[in-house]
Amino acid sequence: MASMMFTDCSSMSSSLLHVNSRRSAILFRQCVGQLPLRSTASSARACSLSIRCSSSPTLVDGKAVAKTIRDEVTVEVSRMKESIGVVPGLAVILVGDRKDSATYVRNKKKACESVGIKSLEVKLAEDCSEEQVLKSISCFNDDPSIHGILVQLPLPSHMDEQNILNAVSIEKDVDGFHPLNIGRLAMRGREPLFVPCTPKGCIELLHRYNVEIKGKRAVVIGRSNIVGMPAALLLQREDATVSIIHSRTKNPEEITREADIIIAAVGRPNMVRGSWIKPGAVIIDVGINPVDDPNAPRGYRLVGDVCYEEACKIASAITPVPGGVGPMTIAMLLSNTLISAKRIHNFE
Repeated sequence: MASMMFTDCSSMSSSLLHVNSRRSAILFRQCVGQLPLRSTASSARACSLSIRCSSSPTLVDGKAVAKTIRDEVTVEVSRMKESIGVVPGLAVILVGDRKDSATYVRNKKKACESVGIKSLEVKLAEDCSEEQVLKSISCFNDDPSIHGILVQLPLPSHMDEQNILNAVSIEKDVDGFHPLNIGRLAMRGREPLFVPCTPKGCIELLHRYNVEIKGKRAVVIGRSNIVGMPAALLLQREDATVSIIHSRTKNPEEITREADIIIAAVGRPNMVRGSWIKPGAVIIDVGINPVDDPNAPRGYRLVGDVCYEEACKIASAITPVPGGVGPMTIAMLLSNTLISAKRIHNFE
């Protein structure tokens, strides 16, 4: 098969928090902590999700799992405040006037408020200097009330993104993008202080639905620094056998068809067709792509990187779009901020 060209999915739209997916609640009943999912009343199958073929796949409900995680964070934030008088703090730096970035930041602030995390925001002009951004980062690095720092991407083209991300203290790098965190993630026997939020959310969904990862064949479609590459590293840490599909892969369909677990993060609508999927595979679809739809209120609808209608006939479990991975990204950001505050203050 000829090489296929596609672009990596660089980030997960956290604006999905406000998008309702009526289909995403079909099979999800209750998810508490790390307990196994309960089966529906009409099903005699075991609670744990095995990798199997199913004519009616389990819907991996990221919205419901994210709510459970946020509830857990709320409890811990309250306990920390009552015990030692410390409230976790997250600082967000927004450069420029991109509407999508402003929406993402607004959603993050709302999420912080909902769980009791203090949030601060610095807005800088599109034409501000890189030094101004670095100065803001330095101030938050030195602020003991701030436990997490997030620089909203993308940055204006005149700025060195890597230089700016590297300036964030590794102890407050709740986005998990610092090269030392990524390096530790890649090394056996080393633990990163933080894991990037979207891939962490993907693995958390697999855990919460009791999908067995150890010994399974996993394919990650896309190799971005933000999603694909760390997702592959996380799967490898879970003892999966991992393949990465990218723009120079010559036989993506053939390789993907061998996978028990597929994480698609490429940013190309409906790229993964039914013919790519092994019967019974579990699919985590990170993609969030607008496609024209004259019947939709806004003239478009959101679809993933996987053709949902075809995948549903073959997969044993799949995330919906929207309502799958999107809500998990912010939930993991809140979790990382809490983890940071606990670590800094030695709070168990």
